[in-house]
Amino acid sequence: MPYIRQCLIALFLFVSLPLFGIAQIDVEFDEARRHHLSLVTAGTNIPEENETAFTIGLDYEYRANRLLGFGFVAEHAFEAVDATTVLAVADIHLWRGLAIQVGPGIEILDGDVVAAGRIGALYEIEIGEHFTLSPQVHYDISEEDGIVFGVSIGRNF
Repeated sequence: MPYIRQCLIALFLFVSLPLFGIAQIDVEFDEARRHHLSLVTAGTNIPEENETAFTIGLDYEYRANRLLGFGFVAEHAFEAVDATTVLAVADIHLWRGLAIQVGPGIEILDGDVVAAGRIGALYEIEIGEHFTLSPQVHYDISEEDGIVFGVSIGRNF
């Protein structure tokens, strides 16, 4: 079952790649402020165990151009989930504030380090010239697949 899920995600990305160039028409990009740092507050749901936990993290992005940004995400889910996730991510900016976030990483569960991956979406709403508010949802692939949903408050610099 996990293999089928990963194949479907890969197929979605492959099919949607040609659309990225077309969608770039209205993407906002400021060459003077390529860095973006966000504080993430979220919930992490582990569907197989029917558990949801408060999650907090940091998200950093260096915006290389209109289409791509590269960075990292570090999050910790508290309570019964008790997991830390660290990912190297690419943000693919599709249209205005809409972006897809994908990347590999690791997850620390009960002292064990396991491989992890992420695919998700977020929408950056600009507040003034320097700040953003971003609702987001991500699907994390690891030994305990999870859905991370929340909001981040960020600053461009």
